[in-house]
Amino acid sequence: MLADAVGRSGHVTGIDLPGNLLAHARQKSYKVGLSQQVSFMKGDMNSLSISDNCFDWVWSADCVGYAPGNAARLIKYLAGVVKPGGNVFVLAWSSQQLLPGYPRLEARLNATSAGFAPFMEGQRPEFHFMRALGWFRAAGLKGIKADTFVGNIQAPLNHEKRSAMTSLFEMRWGRPDAELTETERKGYLRLCNPDSPDFICDSPDYYGFFTYTLFRGGTAG
Repeated sequence: MLADAVGRSGHVTGIDLPGNLLAHARQKSYKVGLSQQVSFMKGDMNSLSISDNCFDWVWSADCVGYAPGNAARLIKYLAGVVKPGGNVFVLAWSSQQLLPGYPRLEARLNATSAGFAPFMEGQRPEFHFMRALGWFRAAGLKGIKADTFVGNIQAPLNHEKRSAMTSLFEMRWGRPDAELTETERKGYLRLCNPDSPDFICDSPDYYGFFTYTLFRGGTAG
């Protein structure tokens, strides 16, 4: 998608830490004919060695604001590697409603350690992802803006979407057995286990949604 956005004359550099994911990305870019437009490098966002004014824009998805480290300081660093007049974009998961009809159970699951994990439990309020406007302002960025985008899931779900929802339940809530009552644990397994006859995604009336929030700011031209 980013390669399409920059066009044939543009170039995208992808950065990630796990080597196996980078290898997969290289294979995939080659397979779809984008290996000349997209390249990849191994790196930790908290300690990159990239020169100033190197990119037209920087895009982070599910990384800045989630990964350990000082997000405000990282935004300032990313603003430095962007050319004058360029932009910094930070996208991350912000909310969901995935268990229709069971708001109390979903709220309880969100209050577990796994549920808090992407939102950095124990962080000071100003370090929470949804306070990123302050990070951008402190970095001296201009035209700061936030937008939230909604993704919908609606029955009937094909095999691919059903599998994706199973992975999503696992990613959001894991196995928080020790933090749940026996009734809550059984309810979670009954609704979120694909082998259960009551798997919620098999309901003919299933509907859910999730949101991603995008923060952006520009460098002075």
